[in-house]
Order: sequence, then structure tokens, then C-alpha cells
Amino acid sequence: MNLRDVLHPRKLSWLFAVVLLLLPLSAKAAEEDPQSIDGPWKYTLVPPSDGWQKGDFDDAKWQEGYGGFGTRGTPNARVGTVWDTDHIWVRRSYDLETIPKKPALLIHHDDETEVFLNGVQIADFARWSTEYSVYPLTDEGRQALKVGRNVLAAHTRQDAGGQYIDIHLIDEDHVPMLPPARIPERPYQSDLITQWGSDVTAENAWQEYPRPQMTREKWENLNGHWNYAITSENQDNIPETWAGQILVPFALESKLSGVQRNLRPSEALWYHRSVELVPQEGERTLLNFEAVDYACRVFVNAVEVGSHVGGSTPFRIDVTKVAKSGLNDIVVRVEDKSGGSQLRGKQTLTPEGIWYTQVSGIWQTVWVEQVPSTYISEVKILTDPETGRIQVSPILEGNGAAKVSLKATVYDDGSVVADVTSADEDLVVDIANAKLWSPSSPHLYDISVAVLDDKGEVIDMVGTYAGIRSVGTVRDEDGDLRFTLNGRPIFHWGTLDQGWWPDGLLTPPSDEAMWFDIEYLQAAGFNMIRKHIKIEPRRYYYHCDRLGMMVWQDQVSGGKSPAWTRMRPDPVDADWTDEDHAQYLREFDEMVGALENHPSIVVWVPFNEAWGQHRSVATGEWIMQRDPTRLVNVASGGNYWPIGHIADQHSYPHPTFPLQQKRLDKMVKVVGEFGGHGWPVEGHLWKKTKSNWGYGGLPRSVKEYQARYEESIDKLVQLKDQGIAGAVYTQTTDVESEINGLMTYDRKVIKIPAEELKAIHAPLTK
Repeated sequence: MNLRDVLHPRKLSWLFAVVLLLLPLSAKAAEEDPQSIDGPWKYTLVPPSDGWQKGDFDDAKWQEGYGGFGTRGTPNARVGTVWDTDHIWVRRSYDLETIPKKPALLIHHDDETEVFLNGVQIADFARWSTEYSVYPLTDEGRQALKVGRNVLAAHTRQDAGGQYIDIHLIDEDHVPMLPPARIPERPYQSDLITQWGSDVTAENAWQEYPRPQMTREKWENLNGHWNYAITSENQDNIPETWAGQILVPFALESKLSGVQRNLRPSEALWYHRSVELVPQEGERTLLNFEAVDYACRVFVNAVEVGSHVGGSTPFRIDVTKVAKSGLNDIVVRVEDKSGGSQLRGKQTLTPEGIWYTQVSGIWQTVWVEQVPSTYISEVKILTDPETGRIQVSPILEGNGAAKVSLKATVYDDGSVVADVTSADEDLVVDIANAKLWSPSSPHLYDISVAVLDDKGEVIDMVGTYAGIRSVGTVRDEDGDLRFTLNGRPIFHWGTLDQGWWPDGLLTPPSDEAMWFDIEYLQAAGFNMIRKHIKIEPRRYYYHCDRLGMMVWQDQVSGGKSPAWTRMRPDPVDADWTDEDHAQYLREFDEMVGALENHPSIVVWVPFNEAWGQHRSVATGEWIMQRDPTRLVNVASGGNYWPIGHIADQHSYPHPTFPLQQKRLDKMVKVVGEFGGHGWPVEGHLWKKTKSNWGYGGLPRSVKEYQARYEESIDKLVQLKDQGIAGAVYTQTTDVESEINGLMTYDRKVIKIPAEELKAIHAPLTK
């Protein structure tokens, strides 16, 4: 009897695709080693040549992946490899020591699936299934089995909705329990690359000084090729052998790293390189990491010197005690679970839709500097546009810090305009006729800060800068709250900017690449960027400072989320442990500490769309006390709590706001996300798939795409007249399967030229 005869059609709201897995024939073996059932499959999405079903077919050029194959969200599916095209062909070989007494298939499949064993067709499914089912092999199937090597192959077609295919050869009397899908060893490998990524080498990778707000002349960049190894998370000993080289500062999963390998939650990633140091008497050696995702331990000359938890913020380790003249071995051990309470933003182990490829390991610059025994570890800057005041507060570390004085010299275009020397920790200067910082005039004052000994000699000196500006709110003549900059009303108009790249993932391919994005947005008439669920390299904010681009800075999200109630009354929070909340605040505090001197940052955004939203009021109160110089948008898109300064509605595709809710009148009203109009550009897609999407469905032409954009702006202009004080369009660029950017993911195609956008935006910023 053919298997088609024992199937019963089932009606579904969507269709399923096919994933094939070969299970061991022993349930006991699966229990002892659940991952053993997930051996790799070879697969292709294009029609193969004749004979693809046979055991001796050459499938060397096919792709490799783990089952099942399909789209996530398909009921009762365990997707190991995303498949979202119309057809898939899969093959897997395996060895049998004996022929099972009751051989059967365990299968969950989509439409029109045909299964072959050693070239013999053993099943033909005309309709889809909704769950895994067991089907005894036919006589033809049992006769095709043999001791030794066997090849299972299948072809599946689907025509709409979700999809899935997963097949296992089992013993009917010992049906194994399927483990979760295995995380693929390789992330999706797109052909996309930016013009800057094409030029990256080990010699030129991120050579710029990484900390523009506190510069020293004496430093050494450690980017370039490092050795790497991947071990079990249980291994604590430094590896004796290395798998190869990885290009730092690009994450393990990225194209530019030269590796492109997923780090599984059960694994540890190790880095190693040797660096020549010449420690001097009376100096300290500081090893700096701009960002390592997520938890890392650092060893120098086989001695553990420090650790850090948090994937997006810079940290330094004093390695003076173990540093030696000559070659020094640096080893970094990284774990990255990309789940649970860990703050991870848009990263996921199962990328799809608005969730993107995970990022593990070192993903920003590594560098070392020699500093005096008494040195400036931080500089805090406050400004007041009404008085032209700049307050510089250096923080000192090291020996003899109490026996020194401090000096600050302020420069305007190279000329000294003020200087002050004091024994106090705060250095204050008032600049007559001060030039204020704004998007139309982003003026910056250069500042040198020095530590002087009791003879007036310089012990340590750093360079920094300040933009004199203030942010606030004011009610207009209609009683609506508006943003102010330096006391004047300003409409905040920006894009949702996620800062992802097809070649570097979270790491921009170069400093110039970051500059390109900001400059395009400014030329298009935007005066603000909402930096979405990501903390950029510190040089990014330096460029925003120089160009005059305001920034709303999101905190990176993660952890448990409550139901999303948006702007409705009686919001809810997720229940977080004290330990997890403390880590959230620790990473938030590190972000603020690293970025608070940048005049471009005008708003902090702790939560987005209820992602990991917890203790909202307490968090809002904390950040308002931590940094009273900026505005707080405690929950962009809700869940809305009456804390902070801003009420933020998300609305797709066109902007809206619940103006009828009078309880929101005490807040600045914004549309924190809208638009998302999609347009796919052939040859510039991360992956050509039916899951490429934009909000509101895809337009039929570029003309219709631009018409939709202009319609959204017209509606926003009306909302501005009704009291809306700011808005954020989604988004700057395409990102992986999202095609709703103003530019393609590789930045090679501008969908709407900047000059046209500026004309369209004119009513918003006049």
C-alpha cells in the first residue's frame, strides 16, 4: 500500500513546508545524545540534475543545514534551517548496522512531498500535515533498506503561507522524542557587501582612535588578525591549539571576520594574540575593549586579569602587574547565550523578520595605552548656554592623586578662549558670546585637560571637546508641549536607525561608512536619529556631534516581556528578578557613562514596545536622576507609564496618535515609529525570499512607493499642527529580510534621493 493511501487531508489557514531529519533507530540513543539525531542535510533550492535521489549522486555543491527546514512559527515545527522558497530538495546519508524490525517514517511535511530511499520512491504525500505522524514503510521501502550506507532524499513544494519539512527514519516500536532544533553551524551567508567592506584588510581595520571624548597621543591599536578557537563552555583552560584566524573587531558570525560561524549557547569562543609592550617605571598599562558580546574573561601572560558582563559598552583592565617588556600573550574567553535575561537587542539564534543574525565576541576596537601612575580615567562635561559656561570634571586614578592640581584650556578654532587651573575636581570657565551647538550650527570647543604636579609640571594630559547646548520642553500658544534646544522650540524629525551592516553585522565596516549614513540623513532634511536597540562605537556619536545630528539613544533590550498594551491605561510590567534588574541598570549606567558628554544625545529611551519592559517607573526615575540634563522617553511605543517627559505612539504604515487621551497632555507627544514602506531592489537583497517585507504590503512600482511615503509625511504634517512634537520614520536602511529602508542594506542604492526627501520634509522643519 502506498503511503498516499493512509494520509488524510487536513484543512489549515496556511500551508506547511518540509524539513527532513534522520533519527537514530534507537529511542535510548536519542535520550543519551539528543543532538545525535540532527546530523546535517545537504539541500538545494534550485532544481537539481537527474538522479538527485540516488545514493551515488554528487551533492558536493549543495548547501548544508540542519532540520527541520521551513519558516518559524509553523505549528509543531522545530526549524533548524529557514526555507521560504517554493521548492526544496534534501539529501542525507547514514549507516545502519542492522535492519530495524519495524522501519517507519516520522514526518511533518508540506504539500506534494515525495520521499526516496536509495533512489527508490517510498512515499508520495499529496497534501500537507499539521503535526508529526508515524507511517510504516511499504514493502518497497523495507526492501530498499540495507546494512551500511543509506541515502534518504526528498523533494517538497509549497505555494502559500508557512512551510515545513522534517523526516526521520525510525523503529515503529521506539519512536524517539525530538529535541529542539539544532542551531546551524553557519549563519546565512549573503553575497551582499558594502563598498567599504570590500576595502577592509587586517592592516586598515578600524585604525582610528576609538575614544574621541578623551584622547591621548600614546596608544596602540590591537585590531587585526587574532587566533581563535571554539570549545565547550565547560572548558576553562586556555586552548593549546587554535582553529585559525579571525579579523578583530568583526564578530564571529560576520562576513568580515573571515570565519562566519555561529556561537552556540553551549560553547565558548577564545581569542589570542601577542603584543609587544615596553612598560615604563612609573606608568600603568591599560588594556581597553570597546565592546565584547557578551560575558568575557581576559588573560595576560596566562594570568586572569579581569572580566566584564555586557555586550555593548566599553571597559578597561589595568594589566600593569602582569605586563612585561617584549611579547605579551593576550587571551579573551567569551560566552554569548543570546537568550534569557541577557540584553541582546535585535540579535537572535533564529534570525527571521525583525530579528537578526546573532553577534558574538569582540565587535569593536581593542587597544592598549600607557598612562602615568596618576592619570585621568574619565572626564565629565556640563554646559549652560545661558552663561556660556563649560564645567569640566576630571576623575583621577592612581598614586598621589591628592597632591596635584588640574588645568583646562578651551580652544575655539585653534585659539585659546579660556583656561583655568584649580585644585578642585570641577574646572569651570564662562565664555563670552559663546557659540551654541545646534543642528544648523554644530559648534564644538576643543579642550585640553591636564594634571599638574606640585611644581606645575604636566603629569597627564587628555584632549576632549564640548558643545554648549541645553534641551527641554515648552508649551506653545495652543498649550501643546514642544521640544526645545537652547530654549527654542524644535521639531525632532528622524529615522529609526538600527546600525546593521551586511558585511560587519553590528560592526560598521569602517569609520567612513558610519559617516556616510549620518551625512545622507542630514542631507535628506532629518535633524535627529533614533539609535534603535543598539549602542554604536563612540566615534559614531562624535560624527553626530560634528555634523549636528540629534540622537535619541535606546537602551539595548532583552529578558522577559509583558503583554504589549501600547498607550492604553493600566499598563503592565514584566516580573524581573532583583539580580536581572541590577544587571540591566549596570549596563544602562555604563552606556550613559560612556556617552553622556556627547552634545548630540538629547533623549534616553529605556524600553521599546514592551521588550523586556519591567519596573518602568523605577527605571524612569533612576535615569532622570542619573542624567537630569536630558529628556527621557521611558517606553517608545508603550507600554505607557506616566514617568519621564514623552508619550510615544508607534503606528504603521501611516502615523497616528491617540490625541483624545487627555491624560497624555502633560507629556511631549511623539510618533516614535511609523512608515516602514518597503521596496525591494533586485541585486541588493540580503536574501531573495518571499519573507522580504515592508509594512502595508509591497507597492507595485517605485512611483507608488514614493507616493506612499509622501502620504505618510502629509499625515504627519497634520499631526504636527495638532500638537505632535517629533516623529521617527522606519527606517534608514534595509536590514536582512526587512526592505523598508530609504537605502538598500549594502548602501549602494538610494531609493529616494536626499534632495527629494529634503523637499518633501520641508513642512516639518520650517
